[in-house]
Amino acid sequence: MTLVSNDPSFWPLINSSRFSSYFIVASFAAVAYDWILTFGQEFELVWRQRWSLMSILYLAVRYAVMPYAITIMLISLPSVSLTDRVSSTAYFALNWITMSVTTMLCAITITRLYAMYQQSRKMLICLIVIAASLMITSGVVGEMVNTHVSGEELILSSTYMCTYDMGTSELPITMIWILNIIWEVLALCLALWVSVKHFRERSRSSAGRIVGDCFTVLIKTHMLYFASFVVVSCFNAGYLSPSLANSSSTGAEVYYGVLEIMSFTQMFVLGPRLVLSVRKFNAKLVAGSDVRTSMTTIAFQELVHESTGSSSIAMETLFTG
Repeated sequence: MTLVSNDPSFWPLINSSRFSSYFIVASFAAVAYDWILTFGQEFELVWRQRWSLMSILYLAVRYAVMPYAITIMLISLPSVSLTDRVSSTAYFALNWITMSVTTMLCAITITRLYAMYQQSRKMLICLIVIAASLMITSGVVGEMVNTHVSGEELILSSTYMCTYDMGTSELPITMIWILNIIWEVLALCLALWVSVKHFRERSRSSAGRIVGDCFTVLIKTHMLYFASFVVVSCFNAGYLSPSLANSSSTGAEVYYGVLEIMSFTQMFVLGPRLVLSVRKFNAKLVAGSDVRTSMTTIAFQELVHESTGSSSIAMETLFTG
């Protein structure tokens, strides 16, 4: 039921809502700016290449920001009126977009680890089983949360707002974050383990150095993505505090705004760069050589047969088309 009121006691809440909407617009602007900066690379390394699973995952994650931003703006902008039913639907849509992007980023991580472990079928099966178990559990818990959420439209001094009654404790939401943390920590540990093992065992041949450079690119981008995930997780954990979540103070809104910016950056900037950075490295390597070197043995997507002197190497690429 829509609540209409001109009570001055709601003015702090109105100002808080308007303030937080600025951060949401800023978050989308930051992602749009990154898209403008990298579109040239995206066009050359994704759109003009042969289509593959990585191409589809990259574009799906990259452009999921559009429905995500539209939905969160509909919820947050004080000039947009939504009914109770539409408010609830928008909330559900936002959660499922987030879950879908998280699943696709998980698939990208699995592909990277599969490449780093020399396309080991045992490792691939293990990663798929673990990831599927965690993602399915998160989806079930998320759906349980959604069944208890109800949205309500507020019209306060001609300002439109949406408020949500979770109808349950924060425990299910905390469980989802914990499951995501388990996966990210596991992925990081596996990546670090195989990288350390590789750098110890690899010979100092030119091919070995090239493969080492590729591992360096993979680890750097993974570490940056993991760092952003840790920051977002810490901010989410702090937001569980009732004194912070229910506060309309400027400090609380700045906290929430920074959380939104970091969430946008993690999912829609650093996520796609997990693919783009490797393709960029591979393109530079190919551009500097007449023949693709054995570096591509570890990294990327179609089955390619190349001659290397006296032998023929079958290379299954996981990121380049």
